[in-house]
Amino acid sequence: MADTTIKISEAIRDRLRTLAEERGLSTRAYVERVVAATPTEAERAERTARAIAYIRANLRPDFTEGDVREAQEWRDAIVAGRVGERR
Repeated sequence: MADTTIKISEAIRDRLRTLAEERGLSTRAYVERVVAATPTEAERAERTARAIAYIRANLRPDFTEGDVREAQEWRDAIVAGRVGERR
């Protein structure tokens, strides 16, 4: 295993420690878990392509690129809090 040093603010370092402790992990293990679970843009694009292929093959053969754009815009609006109810 390689050691790497990164420079982060004290506040972020403390937050990482707290998040790791809440999960019963070391900071190193927590960072490794989060990074390993975060997909790259290429991985996200591949997942999206597989999902679209599945939808077209099994649910809606007429699923268009316009439908994909509309779904992405809807998701973005939800994430931004413009759609749905905030709790």
